[in-house]
Amino acid sequence: MVAMPALRVAELRDLLLAPAGPLARVEVVEATESTNTDLAATLRSDPDSWPDASVLVAEHQFGGRGRAGRSWETPAGTSLTCSFVLRPVTPPASFGWIGLLAGLGTVNALRATAGVPATLKWPNDLLVPADTEVEGWGAARKVGGILTEVVPLPPGQPPAVVIGIGVNVSQSADELPVPSATSLALAGAQHVDRESLLVAIVAAQLQVAQRWRDSGGDPAGSGLGGEVAAVCSTLGTTVRVELPGGASVSGLAARLDGDGALVVVDDAGAEHRVLAGDVRHVRTGR
Repeated sequence: MVAMPALRVAELRDLLLAPAGPLARVEVVEATESTNTDLAATLRSDPDSWPDASVLVAEHQFGGRGRAGRSWETPAGTSLTCSFVLRPVTPPASFGWIGLLAGLGTVNALRATAGVPATLKWPNDLLVPADTEVEGWGAARKVGGILTEVVPLPPGQPPAVVIGIGVNVSQSADELPVPSATSLALAGAQHVDRESLLVAIVAAQLQVAQRWRDSGGDPAGSGLGGEVAAVCSTLGTTVRVELPGGASVSGLAARLDGDGALVVVDDAGAEHRVLAGDVRHVRTGR
């Protein structure tokens, strides 16, 4: 295991916390089960505790949650695990884009900081290229993921959104839980530390969020919908989407709909709007 140096909390707060920085609250904890769970629970009991543009970072997250309740755990000191709190003022109908926008911001930060050609696998996986193929993933590996949760608040207050981001930074191959996973180190990133990665992700997330707010939650008018599509490696590929409840749909991942849904066109030419599901990339030409 290549554990990285502990995060320098005082320096991060000096850099990120207002008035010198962009965030309203910055907290770093030694260990927690899940930063998303912690923030959601605190917001429910004390809605004013975490204002807009806040972040909770964990040195070690030992019970993180992925989509559909899956667990996600990494060795201490090898990953960046954090959760943001945002208070969107955009219409709730636009909230389906929030996770995709978080993915766009993180992809941009990974490309700029780690120098790896990261992409977004719809709806919430962060991928980097690989030399060999894995069933359901093709020639790519998962280096991180996004988990977005809407937290209802008391009447008169708009809901809060908790955006969890996890990135594998320095794990070796034998520390990864599944063959489809990787780390930035294994992907060839050089001289990447968790502090610079956190700062880059903060900047990218807030820049995307501001553009989203300025447009009133309009993916086309803001240009963000096109940018998400440009980094989404799912689009243009043949996929099988396993839907909640056990059904599935297969076909070409053609585009993102106005609410962020994935539009899959089957062999008969019928379009299927997918709002949630596990995407498997299907090899063709066999």
